[in-house]
Amino acid sequence: MMGIFDAHSDLPTLVWEERAKGKTRVLESHFEEFFGDYVKARVASVWTPTDKRPLALRYALEAIARLKNDVAESSRLEIVTSVEGMKGAIGEGRVALWVGMEGGEPIESLDVLEIFYNLGLRVLTLTWSLRNQIGDGVFERTNGGLTNFGVEVVGKAEELGILIDLSHINEAGFWDTLDVTSFPVIASHSNAKALCDNPRNLTDEQLKAIAERNGVVGAVAIPSFVDKEKPTIEKYVEHIGYMVDLVGYKHVGLGFDFVYYLKGWSGKSVKGLENEAGIPRLIELLQERFSEKEVEAITFGNFRRVFEDVVG
Repeated sequence: MMGIFDAHSDLPTLVWEERAKGKTRVLESHFEEFFGDYVKARVASVWTPTDKRPLALRYALEAIARLKNDVAESSRLEIVTSVEGMKGAIGEGRVALWVGMEGGEPIESLDVLEIFYNLGLRVLTLTWSLRNQIGDGVFERTNGGLTNFGVEVVGKAEELGILIDLSHINEAGFWDTLDVTSFPVIASHSNAKALCDNPRNLTDEQLKAIAERNGVVGAVAIPSFVDKEKPTIEKYVEHIGYMVDLVGYKHVGLGFDFVYYLKGWSGKSVKGLENEAGIPRLIELLQERFSEKEVEAITFGNFRRVFEDVVG
């Protein structure tokens, strides 16, 4: 059975909300829906909602605490902090969850970043789509790059072994990051701008730059990033095919960013890949286009490699 490494999910947002209502075993009670037989590893990313930004540090700490407590209530999930830990969890029949952070709003100092590392943080998306103390996101009207503090954060992440994620950051910040680090980087949930002209997608030059660092781009299943007119699973696979043709199969993975379970969800989705139930068909489409070795790399092996290189 083909295993999936999903490089981006917002499950911590759901867990925070549901446990605030007094619910427990949130992920366990939705296990078949969220993971099923296919998702074997996933980055669970802590995103600070815009209304929580004034208390970003507190919110992120609560989100990680609630995620850890929720995972502890399931025998089928495990938070991991190393590739060996991931292999061990999967080998024992559990889904491996990596803790990520989508937007560095909670990172008030380098010491705070180290505290988050000690709490399990292994993936840092430097910005969400707005500006923070690290840099500018893609939806800011200015094109500011990394701040001085942002440069320090990248250096500290290198030192600790936190994987830098360049989805959401603007172009100036993207290139600034590559100027100040020699480590592999990822874009956990982005597509090809050449196929869908959205600020959240990456230019050919950006895709090539990530590949040159031995990094990986995770194809994202948000409809407006797949196609402006008719987002379908077939067009999602076209993004994967385009990126593979451009930079090689070793630098493309999956970063679905499913949001159907979040309050405020628009209801729009990629036809055929609305949620995890579309994964078997996705694998079929990939197998029609790529060799078995290439499919294994795209669905799991490539992100495993870059995590091994940076996180250990």
